[in-house]
Amino acid sequence: MLYRPFENRLNVLLNKHNLHRAQWTILYYLYNYGASTLVEISHYQGVEKPTITRTFASLEEMSYVEQVAGRDKREKRMQLTGQGTAVYEEVRVTIDQFEKEILKDISESELIDFIRVMEEIKNNIKK
Repeated sequence: MLYRPFENRLNVLLNKHNLHRAQWTILYYLYNYGASTLVEISHYQGVEKPTITRTFASLEEMSYVEQVAGRDKREKRMQLTGQGTAVYEEVRVTIDQFEKEILKDISESELIDFIRVMEEIKNNIKK
């Protein structure tokens, strides 16, 4: 009941920036966690690596991300480009506004409780 309306509205907002949710999630991850492998990103998102590979390729075509050398020659790490960082920061303003709208009239304590309950549900699912 919550996921689809949220996802649809988020994609409408992201579309104004020529992005979709999967791309945004990668930009978010790289901005907040730094250079990472596709496997690390796929674990974060809970999706298969080929899905991340395709999404990453589309971001690379837009010059938002790039491959950089890893710890050894076999490891490929991905990072935001300067343009990708600028786009993330621009889109972040839109996302912050969206979050503010959807959390209107919800107290901080209610939000903390909600997050805690969702974490418990997630942990129960993973058992």
